[in-house]
Amino acid sequence: MVGAVRAFVSVVMLAGFYLVALVQLIALVVLAAWLTDQVSGFVAFKLLFPVLVATVCGLAVAMWRAIRHKPEPAAGVPLTPGEAPQLWATVQELAAAVRTRVPDEIRLVPDVNAAVSEDARLLGLLGGRRYLYIGLPLLQAMTVDQLRAVIAHELGHYSGLHTRLAGIAYRGRLTIAGTVGELSPYNPMGWVFRLYGGLYRLVDNVVARRQELEADRAAVRVAGRSAAIAALRELPGLDAAWGFYFRRYVEPGWTARFAPDDLFGGFGALVDARTAELAQLREREPERERSAWNTHPPIATRVKAMEKAPEVDRAPDARKAGALLPDLNALGRRMQQVMVEIGDRQVLPWPEFTAAAIAAGEQRDADAVLRAAARSTGTPEASLETILGLVADNKLGEFAQPFFTDATRREAAQHFAAPMTMLLRVAAVRCGVGRWQHSWSAPAEFTGADGTPLPLREIAELAVSPQTLDEARKRLEELGIDPAAAAIVDERATGQGSHVIGALANVKVDDFGHDVVLLNNGFVFVPDPGDIDKGRQRLRALVGSAPAEALAQRYRFVPYEEVASAVIEKQTPIRATLTLHDGRTIRLQERWNGEDLEKESRRTLTEVLGQL
Repeated sequence: MVGAVRAFVSVVMLAGFYLVALVQLIALVVLAAWLTDQVSGFVAFKLLFPVLVATVCGLAVAMWRAIRHKPEPAAGVPLTPGEAPQLWATVQELAAAVRTRVPDEIRLVPDVNAAVSEDARLLGLLGGRRYLYIGLPLLQAMTVDQLRAVIAHELGHYSGLHTRLAGIAYRGRLTIAGTVGELSPYNPMGWVFRLYGGLYRLVDNVVARRQELEADRAAVRVAGRSAAIAALRELPGLDAAWGFYFRRYVEPGWTARFAPDDLFGGFGALVDARTAELAQLREREPERERSAWNTHPPIATRVKAMEKAPEVDRAPDARKAGALLPDLNALGRRMQQVMVEIGDRQVLPWPEFTAAAIAAGEQRDADAVLRAAARSTGTPEASLETILGLVADNKLGEFAQPFFTDATRREAAQHFAAPMTMLLRVAAVRCGVGRWQHSWSAPAEFTGADGTPLPLREIAELAVSPQTLDEARKRLEELGIDPAAAAIVDERATGQGSHVIGALANVKVDDFGHDVVLLNNGFVFVPDPGDIDKGRQRLRALVGSAPAEALAQRYRFVPYEEVASAVIEKQTPIRATLTLHDGRTIRLQERWNGEDLEKESRRTLTEVLGQL
């Protein structure tokens, strides 16, 4: 019933959209007639014809795309009944319980989520091929009971006709969003369309939230109240763990051109090793914040509704959900082969992957320090020996002060013990004396080749003082660490490991039009950006087209470390001059019609310039 309501609302709102378009076009014609009486017909034509053409073309293009566009099933690894007989039997049992047809295909996906879709025909009047998507992380972390509740919820969308009639709502959103996207942000008619598009989303989301509550009732009725509530409370913690896993364990090595041999299996190992931390996340009070823009009700609201339902009398099954599959680890490796583009990355087992990833990251950090030492001393190829030479000459404080801007030279020299420790680790790795030890339950630990800790922090504290430098050198020699081994690998900073922190369109760079992308370690200047009226749209397409590292390779990249100083000559619009260490200058001038990627980008640029 809720699905039919959503379809009806979508049809009415979409009809209202076209009515708004018609009213605006009539108003435009009336305005043209009035202007013709007030001024010459040519002037009226010149003023209103571009707006009329842009609006009509925008509507036509959006309608054509919405009619022609057919959403494709989400990518995943198909599981046949022969490959996963227990999982299919469970799905068939649950489908019968919620009184709906069994999905035609089950796909395993790399998401902390489950979902369903249907290739419905004739605006949902005829059913089509059905797909059930199950996230691999759910199989790795949930119990069988919890997974049953999740699947029952998704099948509840089928029995409520949510998927069959979702195509109408989908095409409505596509038409409105497409029309708005085709119109210039300076087109007055586009402003009205944007307001109506927001209203459409608000109304559609109200019905979508009701659909989620209806599917929750199916999950409680079939899988049991306790299992449904437990599954729902499990999701935020799993989602946080999934993000933590990729940020902490995968991304550092991935950006350094390495890949683990079992990408998805690693998450299962993390879940098994950090059960206590996941339990703490599970016990947190579920979020209660409401937003009219959300398609799902808050978890607290959903849990409260479930608690009112009676419990189902069935034997609990606390086994890991992965027990429903014959070999979950093999499926994870298969997913990696099918869905992950490794490229030229070196594939390594997890212990070697972690060691190589952290070592590569520290080498990048060391390169930045050593390039600064090369500029400070005029040495073409600096190493840790170069910095120890500064210590011996009692010049470390002067060199270190830019790294610790609030410290005196003496304090800066003492604070440099931290970067010195990092440089000593780089030297130890290069000499084969030390390595990073992988752990799923704690941060990686740096040890000697035999697994025992190395006293590198203690040696670093000795190495930053001229009085104890000789003692530090003696201890390094005893450990077999050569300071010269910590040398520059990349003579110039690159975009490797970087990320976008902001972007501005229509900025003059040395008097020529550019888009400027701000990375966490440098500027990317994109020349000849194109139509100034679509700056934000262009920036989103640019940033979404490639990783930050690729943008830095493709366009002119100026690392922040190469900027000797920045002078902000005007705050609004921003006008500034960058002076590089080699004496060259770069002039930046924001235009009045400039646009930004998001509202904080301009402030981010100001902060970057201020720090430089």
